[in-house]
Amino acid sequence: MRVSKIPLVLGFPLFLGACATAVPVSYTEPKAGFANVASQITPAIGKRTVFAETQAENEALKKQVHSMVHRKTISADTAVQVALLNNKGLQASYANVGLSAAEAWQQSTPENPIVSIGVLGIGAPELGAYRAIEGLIRSNVLDATTRKQRMAIADASFRQAQLNAVNDTLALANQTRKAWVDAVAAFEAVSYLRRAKATSDAGSELAMRLGETGALNKAGQAREQAFNAELAGQLAQARLNATRSKEALTRLMGLWGTEVDYYVPDALPALPRSVGRVTDIEAKALRNRVDLRVAKLGLEAQAKAFGLTDQTRIVSDLEIVAGAEFEREVEGSGDIETKTLPQVEVEFAIPIYDTGKARMRKAELSYLQAANVLAEKAVNVRSEARGAEASYHAAYKIARHYRDVLVPLRTTVEEEGLLSYNGMITNTFELLTDVREKLAASLEAANAKREFYMAQADLTAAIYGGGEGGGGAGGEGASLAAGGGAGH
Repeated sequence: MRVSKIPLVLGFPLFLGACATAVPVSYTEPKAGFANVASQITPAIGKRTVFAETQAENEALKKQVHSMVHRKTISADTAVQVALLNNKGLQASYANVGLSAAEAWQQSTPENPIVSIGVLGIGAPELGAYRAIEGLIRSNVLDATTRKQRMAIADASFRQAQLNAVNDTLALANQTRKAWVDAVAAFEAVSYLRRAKATSDAGSELAMRLGETGALNKAGQAREQAFNAELAGQLAQARLNATRSKEALTRLMGLWGTEVDYYVPDALPALPRSVGRVTDIEAKALRNRVDLRVAKLGLEAQAKAFGLTDQTRIVSDLEIVAGAEFEREVEGSGDIETKTLPQVEVEFAIPIYDTGKARMRKAELSYLQAANVLAEKAVNVRSEARGAEASYHAAYKIARHYRDVLVPLRTTVEEEGLLSYNGMITNTFELLTDVREKLAASLEAANAKREFYMAQADLTAAIYGGGEGGGGAGGEGASLAAGGGAGH
């Protein structure tokens, strides 16, 4: 006897095709999702960003960056633009958007059916032995029935990845702008300390000569020399700080090799003539903060996951096996008898131990967790916005106080001291003291100016995102221009 078994599943592929859904074009297009990321960057910080996937694109960016920084004094805006074009960590964040799109693409595609073919039986056909060729197609029904929910979850994750990329971009822009402010302020401090050190050197030299003539005692000489030694240490530390600050800026811009041969200005730009209030800053922050939108999408994803868990709480795996048997028997007398036996199997897990209640409880608590995270984020965003605006205006008032009150007073003292010195009324050491105090006041004014520009960056971060509290960068209405001087 010879028995042959072959698959008969002509109708089953039609069932699978009915379960399939069209793949959205947004998942399959090149650089999926990046256009949405880029469209949100320019309105926030006025800069463009790119996603380089090919060697040619990277080479073009390299040439562009070289033309922007090599042996040039760069402004804060240039530093931010270079970072958005050249920072490889940001490129990795953009690649994650593509990975999320590929995952959503995969979830929208039906699971491939499993085809099994086997040969059964022993013995030679000519001796009438049993032979069987079996073919089966196996498909997971649960995959088809839950694909809509899984696609919704994957789509929420895709949109969340885009917003995370926007937030990463804003954070990089904010960090770069603040690093530029730090570097320029550090070199400005070096400039003031260098002038103070020159004055101190003159005082120390004068004290030594007066000591040689007996006109100044040892205590007076030691006082001047100690002050000079302290300034020498402060100047060395300031130079180290300036080097570190510039290197931090270099890292954020992703520069290496000859590209590190760039300069920053010698001093921060002058304070603006005035700063205005930001109307409805809380509403603006709630409307624009990218990290808040990320939290909202997280809640949406949890809600969709909750629905998926509810649908699969009892049956976690279900498969249909379809096929047919075609048998042909050959008797010893030569008579042939043919039989066709259709075959359908259903395999599923019996919920004896795991009834799905634990999974439902986990889904409920995950949704509750996401809802509370979103509520806390909204409270924090409001607080950060209020605090950033208060710091911005307070820093401006403090910087103006140093610029308009303290420095002019110290300048007047210095000028009057010089007149007294020329009139033989004031001695040299009193004049040097006046000069030192004027330089110290100028240094304090420079530090106050630095704090103002830091607060300006934090204000925009509080509105758009990318700051230390969870949001981005740029400046609202005012950008830093390169100051005078050849730079460092």
